[in-house]
Parts: sequence; C-alpha cells; structure tokens
Amino acid sequence: MEENTVQSVTIEQQKKILMSCVESVDSFTAQQITLTLTGGGRAIINGDGLKIIHFSKSNGNFGAAGKISGVRFADKKLKISKRLFG
Repeated sequence: MEENTVQSVTIEQQKKILMSCVESVDSFTAQQITLTLTGGGRAIINGDGLKIIHFSKSNGNFGAAGKISGVRFADKKLKISKRLFG
C-alpha cells in the first residue's frame, strides 16, 4: 500500500469504528485496541466491550464495535516507553 493513500476514520454513534490504511493490529482487549497505520504511525482506540469485527491486511480496512470513548494517534517517532506508558 502506498504512503500517499488517504487515511480515514469513521465513528458511528460511538458504537462502531471503521478505519482505512491499517497495517497491523498490535494488541487488543475489551478496553483498548492498538493499531499500526501505514507509514508507521499508531492509533489507540479506547472504550468498553470492544470487539474487532473485521480486518483485512491486504487492503488495510479495519472495523471494531463496542462503546468507543476515544481515539488517539501517535507519531511513528515516539520512544517505546512513551508508546507503552502513554
């Protein structure tokens, strides 16, 4: 996938999140999902009762359901301790 691809995030009524340009799912629990985005950035989804409903590594589409309370984006250049402990 090219780095020039437009990344998009759609949150529907705080119950569903859809994202494009997702390279990998790094970790997930019912309260947090951590993703690596194309180009090396990260996305951290917080909520409650989170479940991954689909992920396609080939086209980068990702979807999750549950109560979405927030999404944070981190630069690819963050130190590992900053990524682990926020």
